Amino acid sequence: MDQRGPWWAWVAMSRSSIALTNLRAVVILIVLAFHSVLPYLASLPAEPFPFDRPPYQWLAFPVVDRQRWFGFDLFCAWQDVGLMSLMFLLSGLFVPSSLERKGSFGFLAERLVRIGVPIVLAVVFLAPLAYYAAYRTTAVDPGLAAFWQHWLALPFWPCGPQWFLAQLLAFSFLAAVLHRTFPGGKQRLAALLPTIGTDPARFLVVLLAASALAYLPLVLTFSPFEWTSFGPVSFQLSRPLHYLVYFLAGMALGTIGLDRGLLDCDGALARRWPAWLGAAVVGFLLWAAPTAMTMADWAAAPAIAKLAAGIGFVVACAAGCLCALSLCLRFARWRLRAFDSLSANAYRMYLIHYVFAVWLQYALLGSGLFAVGKAAIVFAGTLAASWTIAVAWNHASLLSRAHAMMRGAGRA
Repeated sequence: MDQRGPWWAWVAMSRSSIALTNLRAVVILIVLAFHSVLPYLASLPAEPFPFDRPPYQWLAFPVVDRQRWFGFDLFCAWQDVGLMSLMFLLSGLFVPSSLERKGSFGFLAERLVRIGVPIVLAVVFLAPLAYYAAYRTTAVDPGLAAFWQHWLALPFWPCGPQWFLAQLLAFSFLAAVLHRTFPGGKQRLAALLPTIGTDPARFLVVLLAASALAYLPLVLTFSPFEWTSFGPVSFQLSRPLHYLVYFLAGMALGTIGLDRGLLDCDGALARRWPAWLGAAVVGFLLWAAPTAMTMADWAAAPAIAKLAAGIGFVVACAAGCLCALSLCLRFARWRLRAFDSLSANAYRMYLIHYVFAVWLQYALLGSGLFAVGKAAIVFAGTLAASWTIAVAWNHASLLSRAHAMMRGAGRA
């Protein structure tokens, strides 16, 4: 359901707010596209990954199709570098204002209800439903009872894409603790931020330095590819602190204000979008070249190649995020009804879309369509199903709240 409200509410929105709303819509479209094309990567093996055998790579690639296109490898590599960092940065933007309005306890309580409860429901119900398709691709007995037996025998409980929400909840808890522990921290931060928060080059330098300190020691200790799980919580061993840096960077920008500094539609970041687009392409190449040398065997790769891949990742993430913001602020500052709806329903779509994507991929396994055609069908079907359900869900929630308000007014 469109949440814009009456015309006088949305006409008054600033251009920066409109641009960020549109960027959120673009991000959810990219997430759906990313998950839609995974079975068709040219780099995948010929056969699907066994369900019961470590390292359980079906978690990332539930379905493996024989139809492939290398263009999808490039698209997914580009998004793997910068998309999640951008999502954490955007998630941090509105945290300062929310903390000011609700206080630490109110903010955390709201996050536990809004993020924590859906995570539990998604992990308990949606993850098994999605990965049942992955099990069926290699199962001797594809029945539901056999799947449940294999599922319970796993040494962890798969969470699917909800790993992002679990980390976001942890970062939100940290933000609430910091707000409670250092009540004057926002004022001190606001006094320091103008020196870096209005100059894209200075912001880039600080972001690169913080990200390098957070990422390089972990990636050199583990690898950029290794995941771990604790019960239903999964994460890449090299990236939690890196993502925290971007979440805190988003909070810093939110402290300055959505229409000031880097987020000013007439500011230096928006005006110099061609330079940031070029920087994003160069950053991706700086990451891709050394990473290609390490993918076959990270442990045996030369130390200089590992370090270069790590530095390339840091540069590519920072340049990619600033490029996305610059393009959004320059070209996406006008309202579109479809993007308003996508943005309003993005969170619900993220929660439920994976089930549709995986089962559509499974349904198309026997089809003779080429990879691009299959990916297009999966994307269109996933978008239509998840968007429709999210709108209905939102509409039901609004009706429920309105009914509760009316009942409360009647008692009064």
